[in-house]
Amino acid sequence: MLSPCILPILPVVLSGSIAGGKHRPLGVVAGFVVSFTLFTLFLSSIVKLFGIPADSLRLFSIVLIFVFGLSLLLPKFQTFLEILFSKLSNLTPKSSSQGFWGGILVGLSIGLIWTPCVGPILASVISLAISGEVTGSAFFITLAYSLGTAIPMLAIVGGGRNLLNRFPLIVQNTANIQKTFGVVMIFTAIAIFFNLDRKFQVFILDKFPNYGTGLTRFEDNESVKKELNELKKQPLGEEGSVNLKNLGAAPEIIEGGEWLGSEPLRISQLRGKVILIDFWTYTCINCIRTLPYLRAWHEKYADGGLVIIGVHTPEFEFEKSLTNLQKAVADFEIKYPVIQDNNYETWRAYNNRYWPAKYLIDKNGQIRYTHFGEGAYDETEKVIQELLSEGSDLVTEEIINTEYQVYSRTPELYLGSARMQFLQNSEDFRVGEDTNFVLPPIIKPNYFAFGGNWVIEEEQSKPSAGGVLVLSFESKDVFLVMRTSDEKEGRVKVYIDDVEVGSSIAGDDVQNAVVTVKEDRLYNLVRLPQPGRHTLKLEFLDSNIEVFAFTFG
Repeated sequence: MLSPCILPILPVVLSGSIAGGKHRPLGVVAGFVVSFTLFTLFLSSIVKLFGIPADSLRLFSIVLIFVFGLSLLLPKFQTFLEILFSKLSNLTPKSSSQGFWGGILVGLSIGLIWTPCVGPILASVISLAISGEVTGSAFFITLAYSLGTAIPMLAIVGGGRNLLNRFPLIVQNTANIQKTFGVVMIFTAIAIFFNLDRKFQVFILDKFPNYGTGLTRFEDNESVKKELNELKKQPLGEEGSVNLKNLGAAPEIIEGGEWLGSEPLRISQLRGKVILIDFWTYTCINCIRTLPYLRAWHEKYADGGLVIIGVHTPEFEFEKSLTNLQKAVADFEIKYPVIQDNNYETWRAYNNRYWPAKYLIDKNGQIRYTHFGEGAYDETEKVIQELLSEGSDLVTEEIINTEYQVYSRTPELYLGSARMQFLQNSEDFRVGEDTNFVLPPIIKPNYFAFGGNWVIEEEQSKPSAGGVLVLSFESKDVFLVMRTSDEKEGRVKVYIDDVEVGSSIAGDDVQNAVVTVKEDRLYNLVRLPQPGRHTLKLEFLDSNIEVFAFTFG
């Protein structure tokens, strides 16, 4: 309730304690619950279905807050709204702008503005939208979350009303206090319109860096994390499982995409073989770092009965291209079979939620081991040997796997509006439209900012020539998913700490401080000798480049 992004709209909530009838607080809370639940789960679907920009819905909410503030300030305007509300609602002829239905509209506005203020629990719910799935469980969890948030909201409003009853002096000045809240609501609406609320959040976090650190501690404890796994069913297996329990029959690989390097395979036709299902996507750095181990296991154990099947489930739209995938398979020298899973059908069959994810299936078609993410290479290979040894000669190949250490303290950063976080620019923007951004003087740790003319779309952002992107990161390696919007090459100049990147720290794809973007893939920009905090600046020399996501190592 007291997250930094909530503080700017607290005056709107508090206004319910001083203004309106006794049913207005219930309307505010009911409107908030409905709005927050609806927009958290279905905002992207609404935008796609009706073509209404999300910013337009936000603007509508700001206008409503402004109008209700004006009604508190001007009695005649309040009377006008009461008449209007009476005419609009046949079911509630006595309702007014200050009654239950007036509160509903205020609550709807608060819910839409509040939607971005979600913690780990709601982030897990929203992540289901990546695969186009909103389940009944997701709906009820979101509803429960909004109800839990609404309870303290109702307590604040109710507490304010009790305060009125206890202090006659306040009652005598109710009209003046109501007008004061009206002014506050108007200024709040104006501040949100001009994005001053975002600047206020930055100010609070800059001045009080520890503010709010404990607010999501409940969501981060192990019990809650365990329950989050039930949100979209537990993946088939247990993360980090080290024993060889029978975890259930392996689902079939669902046809619908092209097979590369093999005729179509079925789990049921591979009885007597040990199968390793690897969910991956070719721009995911975490997936890429596992490929050398998979290649080595294929060469080492294929003749002994191991079948590796790479299930390529794309994260970005361009990864659905068969041509792009064929080139990636060739570039990574993948010799084992790969199938396209563009519609997430096999992903759903396995209830999977991770890139990369490995499922080891025994000779009888039963899942016996899973691992999600990087690492545990020795352990996974040991399981491969044990499964190959079941019912046959003991496999005792020497296990020698080099562990790759990840040094990053900066999370993966998405540059499309659908999953964009940590953007420091204060300018308002509309998806798909040109926006001129001004670089902030200082970039906060793990934040990025745009400079110049950009078009932000759902999956990616597109700069004009001369546009810049500045990022404060802490890691050893920096990678960026990029492509060009046409058949031509695009160039990006790379700077570290305001100096052109030198050959000693340039990534594999950088020549003379410039990356030449030719293909749709992950580009290595920086490879530092030691991890540390640095500032990356990218200067886009051409107007045909699209950027999707940063990853770090």
